Amino acid sequence: MKNLNTPYFMINEQALIDNLEKAKQLKEISGAKLVLALKCFSTWGTFNTIKPYLDGTTSSGPYEVRLGHEKFGGETHAYSVGYSNADIEAVKPLSDKIIFNSLSQLEAHYENCKDSASLGLRINPEMSVAGQDLANPARAYSRLGVKQDILNLDVLNKVDGFMFHMNCENKDVDAFIRVLDHISTTFTEYLDQLTWLSLGGGIFFTYPNYPIEKLGLALKAFAEKHSLQVYLEPGEAIITRTADLVVSVIDIVENDKQTAIVDSATEAHRLDTLIYNEPASIKEATEGATYNYIIGSCSCLAGDQFCETQFEKPLQIGQKLHLLDSAGYTMVKLNWFNGLKMPSIYFERINGDIEVLNEFGYEDFKNTLGR
Repeated sequence: MKNLNTPYFMINEQALIDNLEKAKQLKEISGAKLVLALKCFSTWGTFNTIKPYLDGTTSSGPYEVRLGHEKFGGETHAYSVGYSNADIEAVKPLSDKIIFNSLSQLEAHYENCKDSASLGLRINPEMSVAGQDLANPARAYSRLGVKQDILNLDVLNKVDGFMFHMNCENKDVDAFIRVLDHISTTFTEYLDQLTWLSLGGGIFFTYPNYPIEKLGLALKAFAEKHSLQVYLEPGEAIITRTADLVVSVIDIVENDKQTAIVDSATEAHRLDTLIYNEPASIKEATEGATYNYIIGSCSCLAGDQFCETQFEKPLQIGQKLHLLDSAGYTMVKLNWFNGLKMPSIYFERINGDIEVLNEFGYEDFKNTLGR
């Protein structure tokens, strides 16, 4: 690994399996089915490791639907905030379930889809466990899902299932159970007539010491109460702590504070660091140590930095740094801002072999902008 050119993502298969074993445990306790949320992680070179543990994939756009169908198999769930007619024609032959975001979308596409897949409707429970307003599906004026006051039991003539998504990295099982109880009480007359229900993603059941059994038993009781097949749509929970973004220090500049400039950028390679203002964690850093550095990107955006942290020794040009937990919402959001080199993607297998999943070059950059 010392000879690999930075920047690159390194996905660790053993860490991935450790998370998947927890997913297996949750499935066994709860009876729920789990489908991988491709909006979070679509690196299909790892799918052969994931497939034995999960039941399929769920998508937020037509290309994800196709990728899940072609490369993962199992159940393929299609959801979109808004389907065009062309989108529907693309996903219809590939999908086991098609979930609509609104009553108007359901009405527009029902006749075309009713014989092709099991249809569902996203519901806004008007209650959520999401740490940031930007990621809160139940925020004020949310466009995501149908509110109860415009629902009518007649919708049950057209759909077999509902989808609720109201969590974001929720580590609190009791908070989730409160939302689950709210859904059970508020939507009972609907749930008792449905055949399946998706509770979305954002439940961080692979977090250290998370009470998986408590979650599983709550899901099992809910499913039995309403005679439903429950689905979860984990993304981050499956791939958390499985990959590092490895970068090299290419310069050190000083302006009251020292900034180590690395050969990567948040805006291009780790966008959520910038969007959510959540600093990266560096494997080589020691909080409170002697030598303080801003870890700055090599993009032209003035505020583009990964974090500010401390090290036991001064950083050296050419030194590699590992930005921890860089799998979720990273590779799916890569872009060519500033024409920066795109990180390669590698997979460290259990036996120590390094598998090349993808490497990028100038032609890839050029071909995104014209032909």
